[in-house]
Amino acid sequence: MAMILSGKHIREYNIITPHEPRTRFGGVSYGEGPAGYDIRTAQKIKLDAGSTTLAVSLEHFTMPNNILGLVKDKSTWARQGIFVQNTVIEPGWRGFLTLEVSFTPLIGTYEQFYTVLNGVGIAQIIFFRIDGQVEAYEGKYQDQGKDATPAIFE
Repeated sequence: MAMILSGKHIREYNIITPHEPRTRFGGVSYGEGPAGYDIRTAQKIKLDAGSTTLAVSLEHFTMPNNILGLVKDKSTWARQGIFVQNTVIEPGWRGFLTLEVSFTPLIGTYEQFYTVLNGVGIAQIIFFRIDGQVEAYEGKYQDQGKDATPAIFE
């Protein structure tokens, strides 16, 4: 049966390096939560209204073969019109996570650009234990480095 991992179990599986306790920086939380982990951006992100850009997580992932991760927006940023496109982190994947970050100003606001500082919490990851071992990810994004990786079409 699939089950959501607690912050304690995320730490025990050694999925994220560095693994930080719940912390606040720049008014936004990051680190271990009760049922997930909030990751940070490794670089400053400059967003123009209506744009999408790539960013990279400060944290490195080593996914066990029985764990799947789901990337979700952080409420703090969504309330500003900044969204991280939800994606799946496959079992067995390793690397620094490339994130797609968009800025859509909310109705009634007039911001035309937004800057997110490096080291600030940018997205939440929810981890699920799969009901058994699966084959490890061996795709084209395995072992991504610290630079944002654009789409690879093979």
